[in-house]
Amino acid sequence: MKILNWKGYRIIAWIGQALLTIFVIVAAVQGKWSNALGLAFFLVVSFVFVIRDSKLPTLFDFLFVLAALLNATGWVWDLFGMPGPYDEIVHAYTTFAITLALSFLVYGSMLNIFRNHTLLYLVTIASFGIAIGALWEVTEWSAGKILNTQVIESLDDTIIDLVMDTLGAGLAALISLWALRKWTNRNPEANNSTSVENT
Repeated sequence: MKILNWKGYRIIAWIGQALLTIFVIVAAVQGKWSNALGLAFFLVVSFVFVIRDSKLPTLFDFLFVLAALLNATGWVWDLFGMPGPYDEIVHAYTTFAITLALSFLVYGSMLNIFRNHTLLYLVTIASFGIAIGALWEVTEWSAGKILNTQVIESLDDTIIDLVMDTLGAGLAALISLWALRKWTNRNPEANNSTSVENT
Protein backbone atom coordinates (compact mmCIF):
# COMPACT_ATOMS: atom_id res chain seq x y z
CA MET A 1 0.00 0.00 0.00
CA LYS A 2 3.04 2.27 0.19
CA ILE A 3 2.59 3.08 -3.49
CA LEU A 4 -0.69 4.85 -2.62
CA ASN A 5 -0.05 6.27 0.82
CA TRP A 6 3.68 6.86 1.26
CA LYS A 7 4.31 9.73 3.70
CA GLY A 8 6.99 11.13 1.41
CA TYR A 9 4.31 12.10 -1.10
CA ARG A 10 2.79 14.47 1.45
CA ILE A 11 6.18 16.07 2.18
CA ILE A 12 6.79 16.57 -1.55
CA ALA A 13 3.27 18.01 -1.85
CA TRP A 14 4.05 20.58 0.88
CA ILE A 15 7.26 21.51 -0.95
CA GLY A 16 5.15 21.93 -4.08
CA GLN A 17 2.81 24.20 -2.12
CA ALA A 18 5.78 26.36 -1.13
CA LEU A 19 6.89 26.59 -4.77
CA LEU A 20 3.36 27.46 -5.83
CA THR A 21 3.30 30.27 -3.26
CA ILE A 22 6.53 31.60 -4.78
CA PHE A 23 4.94 31.46 -8.25
CA VAL A 24 1.98 33.51 -6.98
CA ILE A 25 4.39 36.12 -5.63
CA VAL A 26 6.43 36.15 -8.87
CA ALA A 27 3.28 36.66 -10.95
CA ALA A 28 2.18 39.51 -8.67
CA VAL A 29 5.62 41.17 -8.82
CA GLN A 30 5.51 40.92 -12.63
CA GLY A 31 2.16 42.71 -12.51
CA LYS A 32 0.35 39.72 -14.03
CA TRP A 33 -2.63 39.97 -11.71
CA SER A 34 -4.86 37.56 -13.62
CA ASN A 35 -2.07 34.97 -13.50
CA ALA A 36 -1.51 35.62 -9.80
CA LEU A 37 -5.24 35.19 -9.16
CA GLY A 38 -5.36 31.95 -11.17
CA LEU A 39 -2.30 30.61 -9.38
CA ALA A 40 -3.74 31.59 -6.00
CA PHE A 41 -6.85 29.59 -6.91
CA PHE A 42 -4.70 26.53 -7.67
CA LEU A 43 -2.80 27.12 -4.41
CA VAL A 44 -5.97 27.22 -2.32
CA VAL A 45 -7.54 24.20 -4.01
CA SER A 46 -4.36 22.13 -3.79
CA PHE A 47 -4.01 23.15 -0.13
CA VAL A 48 -7.51 21.80 0.55
CA PHE A 49 -6.57 18.51 -1.11
CA VAL A 50 -3.37 18.21 0.90
CA ILE A 51 -4.99 18.84 4.29
CA ARG A 52 -7.71 16.23 3.66
CA ASP A 53 -5.21 13.50 4.51
CA SER A 54 -7.82 11.04 5.78
CA LYS A 55 -9.93 11.32 2.61
CA LEU A 56 -7.29 10.92 -0.10
CA PRO A 57 -4.20 8.78 -0.55
CA THR A 58 -1.05 10.88 -0.27
CA LEU A 59 -0.16 9.97 -3.87
CA PHE A 60 -3.24 11.90 -5.03
CA ASP A 61 -2.13 14.96 -3.05
CA PHE A 62 1.23 14.87 -4.80
CA LEU A 63 -0.31 14.37 -8.26
CA PHE A 64 -2.73 17.28 -7.76
CA VAL A 65 -0.04 19.66 -6.49
CA LEU A 66 2.15 18.67 -9.45
CA ALA A 67 -0.73 19.58 -11.80
CA ALA A 68 -1.00 22.97 -10.09
CA LEU A 69 2.76 23.49 -10.48
CA LEU A 70 2.68 22.59 -14.18
CA ASN A 71 -0.09 25.15 -14.74
CA ALA A 72 1.75 27.70 -12.63
CA THR A 73 4.99 27.22 -14.55
CA GLY A 74 3.16 27.62 -17.84
CA TRP A 75 1.43 30.82 -16.74
CA VAL A 76 4.41 32.49 -15.08
CA TRP A 77 6.84 31.79 -17.94
CA ASP A 78 4.26 31.83 -20.76
CA LEU A 79 5.00 28.26 -21.83
CA PHE A 80 1.45 27.72 -23.11
CA GLY A 81 2.03 30.10 -26.01
CA MET A 82 5.35 28.59 -27.09
CA PRO A 83 5.75 25.95 -29.82
CA GLY A 84 5.66 22.39 -28.59
CA PRO A 85 3.31 20.04 -26.78
CA TYR A 86 3.40 21.75 -23.35
CA ASP A 87 -0.25 22.86 -23.48
CA GLU A 88 -1.49 19.45 -24.60
CA ILE A 89 0.55 17.58 -21.96
CA VAL A 90 -0.64 19.91 -19.19
CA HIS A 91 -4.27 19.57 -20.32
CA ALA A 92 -4.12 15.77 -20.25
CA TYR A 93 -2.23 15.63 -16.96
CA THR A 94 -4.34 18.27 -15.17
CA THR A 95 -7.59 16.55 -16.16
CA PHE A 96 -6.06 13.25 -15.04
CA ALA A 97 -5.03 14.61 -11.62
CA ILE A 98 -8.27 16.51 -10.95
CA THR A 99 -10.48 13.62 -12.09
CA LEU A 100 -8.50 11.14 -10.01
CA ALA A 101 -8.74 13.20 -6.82
CA LEU A 102 -12.35 14.35 -7.23
CA SER A 103 -13.64 10.96 -8.35
CA PHE A 104 -12.04 9.41 -5.29
CA LEU A 105 -13.80 11.92 -3.03
CA VAL A 106 -17.15 11.82 -4.82
CA TYR A 107 -17.45 8.11 -5.63
CA GLY A 108 -15.26 6.51 -2.95
CA SER A 109 -18.18 5.70 -0.68
CA MET A 110 -20.04 4.07 -3.57
CA LEU A 111 -17.37 1.54 -4.56
CA ASN A 112 -19.39 -1.44 -3.31
CA ILE A 113 -22.23 -0.46 -5.64
CA PHE A 114 -19.81 -0.41 -8.59
CA ARG A 115 -17.81 -3.48 -7.51
CA ASN A 116 -19.70 -5.81 -9.84
CA HIS A 117 -20.15 -3.13 -12.49
CA THR A 118 -16.59 -2.27 -13.50
CA LEU A 119 -17.51 -0.94 -16.93
CA LEU A 120 -20.19 1.30 -15.42
CA TYR A 121 -17.65 2.69 -12.94
CA LEU A 122 -15.07 3.35 -15.65
CA VAL A 123 -17.63 5.11 -17.87
CA THR A 124 -18.88 7.17 -14.91
CA ILE A 125 -15.40 8.37 -13.91
CA ALA A 126 -14.28 9.00 -17.49
CA SER A 127 -17.47 10.99 -18.15
CA PHE A 128 -16.87 12.94 -14.95
CA GLY A 129 -13.38 13.85 -16.15
CA ILE A 130 -14.52 14.75 -19.66
CA ALA A 131 -17.14 17.06 -18.12
CA ILE A 132 -14.40 18.72 -16.04
CA GLY A 133 -12.36 19.25 -19.22
CA ALA A 134 -15.36 20.75 -21.02
CA LEU A 135 -16.02 23.11 -18.10
CA TRP A 136 -12.37 24.14 -18.20
CA GLU A 137 -12.69 25.03 -21.89
CA VAL A 138 -15.79 27.10 -21.10
CA THR A 139 -13.80 28.82 -18.34
CA GLU A 140 -10.96 29.58 -20.77
CA TRP A 141 -13.42 30.98 -23.31
CA SER A 142 -15.15 33.08 -20.62
CA ALA A 143 -11.81 34.38 -19.34
CA GLY A 144 -10.88 35.44 -22.85
CA LYS A 145 -14.14 37.38 -23.20
CA ILE A 146 -14.10 38.95 -19.73
CA LEU A 147 -10.39 39.82 -19.65
CA ASN A 148 -10.30 40.69 -23.37
CA THR A 149 -7.25 38.47 -23.94
CA GLN A 150 -6.63 35.61 -26.34
CA VAL A 151 -6.83 32.48 -24.19
CA ILE A 152 -8.14 30.11 -26.88
CA GLU A 153 -6.21 30.24 -30.13
CA SER A 154 -8.67 28.47 -32.43
CA LEU A 155 -11.36 25.82 -32.68
CA ASP A 156 -8.62 23.29 -33.50
CA ASP A 157 -6.87 24.21 -30.25
CA THR A 158 -10.09 23.66 -28.29
CA ILE A 159 -10.75 20.26 -29.92
CA ILE A 160 -7.18 19.10 -29.29
CA ASP A 161 -7.49 20.20 -25.65
CA LEU A 162 -10.73 18.23 -25.32
CA VAL A 163 -9.08 15.15 -26.84
CA MET A 164 -6.23 15.43 -24.34
CA ASP A 165 -8.74 15.96 -21.52
CA THR A 166 -10.51 12.78 -22.61
CA LEU A 167 -7.26 10.80 -22.58
CA GLY A 168 -6.46 12.12 -19.10
CA ALA A 169 -9.97 11.29 -17.88
CA GLY A 170 -9.77 7.75 -19.28
CA LEU A 171 -6.46 7.08 -17.55
CA ALA A 172 -7.84 8.56 -14.32
CA ALA A 173 -10.83 6.21 -14.50
CA LEU A 174 -8.57 3.15 -14.72
CA ILE A 175 -6.29 4.26 -11.89
CA SER A 176 -9.25 5.41 -9.78
CA LEU A 177 -10.81 1.96 -9.95
CA TRP A 178 -7.55 0.30 -8.96
CA ALA A 179 -6.85 2.81 -6.16
CA LEU A 180 -10.34 2.66 -4.70
CA ARG A 181 -10.18 -1.13 -4.47
CA LYS A 182 -6.78 -0.96 -2.77
CA TRP A 183 -7.85 1.88 -0.47
CA THR A 184 -11.09 0.24 0.71
CA ASN A 185 -9.27 -3.05 1.32
CA ARG A 186 -6.75 -1.13 3.42
CA ASN A 187 -9.33 1.02 5.27
CA PRO A 188 -12.03 -1.18 6.80
CA GLU A 189 -13.89 1.92 8.03
CA ALA A 190 -14.46 2.92 4.40
CA ASN A 191 -16.11 -0.42 3.72
CA ASN A 192 -18.18 -0.15 6.89
CA SER A 193 -19.39 3.34 6.03
CA THR A 194 -20.28 2.15 2.56
CA SER A 195 -22.24 -0.82 3.81
CA VAL A 196 -24.07 1.36 6.35
CA GLU A 197 -25.00 3.85 3.64
CA ASN A 198 -26.31 1.07 1.42
CA THR A 199 -28.53 -0.56 4.08
